[in-house]
Amino acid sequence: MPRKRISSKENTSALFNRYVWLVETIQRAGRITFEEINDKWTRSRLNYTGEDLPLRTFHNHRHAIEEMFDINIECDKRGGYMYFIENEDDMHSGGMRSWMLNAFSVGNLLSESTSMQDRILFEKIPSGHQYLTLFLESIRENLTIEITYQSFSNNDAYTFEIEPYCLKVFRQRWYVLALSTHYDELRIYSLDRMHKVQITKTAFNYPNDFNPQVYFHNCFGIIHSPNMEPETVEIKVSADHRKYIETLPLHHSQTLVEDKADFAIFQYMVHPTYDFIQELFSHGEKIEVIKPKSMREEMAEKVIEMMEMYK
Repeated sequence: MPRKRISSKENTSALFNRYVWLVETIQRAGRITFEEINDKWTRSRLNYTGEDLPLRTFHNHRHAIEEMFDINIECDKRGGYMYFIENEDDMHSGGMRSWMLNAFSVGNLLSESTSMQDRILFEKIPSGHQYLTLFLESIRENLTIEITYQSFSNNDAYTFEIEPYCLKVFRQRWYVLALSTHYDELRIYSLDRMHKVQITKTAFNYPNDFNPQVYFHNCFGIIHSPNMEPETVEIKVSADHRKYIETLPLHHSQTLVEDKADFAIFQYMVHPTYDFIQELFSHGEKIEVIKPKSMREEMAEKVIEMMEMYK
């Protein structure tokens, strides 16, 4: 079957896919020549025409990747003109760059696997992503945004203005941390609970000393308690559940402090908020809170309440 030819005016989505393909190809190889890259490109399903990759286009892609993802593709001229990713370790740091790259990478894989679409199952993700463009524009320009919002605790929706500080993803939901102009305090809003979003022409001053990463540093998810100090939390994990916790840490501060044959103890520096406690409960009998004592007692009380429900 002949390959489908796309228009000369290649759309943005196709270019993004090519950028990701190029990064992945070089990353997998470690070091690779342009001739080897071109050979792989001629056999790629993203290459609708089957034509070679012009050297000029390759270098244009390199520059675009550096600007878009802050990923530098360098050339070792003394080693036989081998191309490699200079800052490869930074790609795994978990920031926006790695998140974007992973998202496009998955998109590439799925686009090449349409024949297996009935064998790839997905979770339903709550809506809200349709407002991302508006929030990104609002954050970039420091303009307030008017939202019509209905929280789970209210039967009615209310319209008000907020000053968006940052966006955060948690449990497949998009959230915006914003200053409520009505309450004059920072609050978190879920994008999937918004009925309407509109950027205003009112500018706001984003605090120069505010750092979103510092703000959420000791948080488990999206709950931030300004009056709560972070505490050292230790949990005892059964041996058959240890690898699960090791490979999917509950928090970036996770540290293995004791390793025995039948259990392991992990330590965290975190705010023991509602969402963190709920996460621990989700692991059932596989996890036991060792300290702090107050948190252990709180969980014990909830266990007793649950037992009473099932009597």
